[in-house]
Amino acid sequence: MPEKFLAWWQQLVIQLQQASLWYQLAAIVGCVLIAVLINRMLGQRLTDTGGQGLRHMALRSSDRILLPFSLAALLAISSELFSLYQLSHNLLQLLIPIALALGAIRLLVYILRKAFLSSPLVKSAEPVIAVTIWLLVVLHLAGWLTPLMQLMDALAFTLGESRISLLGAVKLTLVIILAFTLALWLAELLNQQLKKAKHVSPSMQVGFSKFSKFLLITIAFLIALNAVGINLSSLAVFGGALGVGLGFGLQRIASNFISGFILVLDRSVKPGDVISVGENFGWVHELKARYVVVRNREGVDTLIPNENLITSEVINWSYEDRNVRVKIVVQVSYDDDPEQAMALMLQCANKSKRVLNEPAPTVMLKSFADSGIELELRVWIADPEYGADTVKSDINVAIWRAFKQAAITIPYPQRDLHIKSGKLPTASE
Repeated sequence: MPEKFLAWWQQLVIQLQQASLWYQLAAIVGCVLIAVLINRMLGQRLTDTGGQGLRHMALRSSDRILLPFSLAALLAISSELFSLYQLSHNLLQLLIPIALALGAIRLLVYILRKAFLSSPLVKSAEPVIAVTIWLLVVLHLAGWLTPLMQLMDALAFTLGESRISLLGAVKLTLVIILAFTLALWLAELLNQQLKKAKHVSPSMQVGFSKFSKFLLITIAFLIALNAVGINLSSLAVFGGALGVGLGFGLQRIASNFISGFILVLDRSVKPGDVISVGENFGWVHELKARYVVVRNREGVDTLIPNENLITSEVINWSYEDRNVRVKIVVQVSYDDDPEQAMALMLQCANKSKRVLNEPAPTVMLKSFADSGIELELRVWIADPEYGADTVKSDINVAIWRAFKQAAITIPYPQRDLHIKSGKLPTASE
């Protein structure tokens, strides 16, 4: 066990019999009470503020970390006061890193949950973060942290003009993870604010969100490299290799990424649009960096690459106008009155809740078919995302009932066969 820890332990045992220890305990109790009071005051302010704005989120995040960090600050102030009056303050110094560790765990877990939302990665990362931070605290209190860092720094090799050590690699990994998490958290905060901006169109919201996320991640990556002492000019070779990779293996990924920005800028496909791509029909649930999520009426999500929406034919049922016309074809017998049938069809259409009054439903006599008179009912709906087949089904059932009450016959395919009398020809003839 290191001498630092032994000395601290011996001094603590001696202080158990001295009055200075009780002064420290009283100071600790006072610091805890003040920290709890500050936390409750902020919680009351958060309740009075309400809402879901950026200010509310900032207060909510502060509420989670204020108690441990305010306690650490109060303990540090008390420790300085004890030192000023030449009183022992070992116990206060012991609790400061513990309070900081608790605050760091709460802060990192909160940022992870906001950055990655309900990702299963967050649940698995939370215990790892807690164990890592508490392990660092134990190593610091035991006096082993500095020797361990020196040992990790000694395990190094030289690559060109750069010295790469195990300590540097660990620092780089931690800084990149932290920077990326902060970038994703800020991007999510900005995305939530954009969703509340009613004057910004859905496509522009997605565009700003994608661009800000890409920009924040890029800045976070550069800051992380600079923080660990990596010369950014040395990334020129890496950039060239990345360009070659994009030209070969990552070509489709880059194409889908760029196509996503094109879709956002030209506003051809927006969240909430009802589209048909090949055999896929549904409404655009979400625009991602690489693909578009199209949800059909069965609740099944289809991931369509952005490139497909640029290079192939896309039917957008709600591009400029969400109103869609639905056609229903019905045949009536030649023995029935077509005008009466047309009037009944209009009545059935007007009773449907999804049919618009303007443009008004219309009925046309299309043709005189082989089996009956062909009538076509045309109606307009404003919610194509719920499907046109359901409207057709409802109106068809209503037409069938109305025709049945009016004794109007819906014919089935039939042919008349006429046999003429006469002498059949013989084989000799």
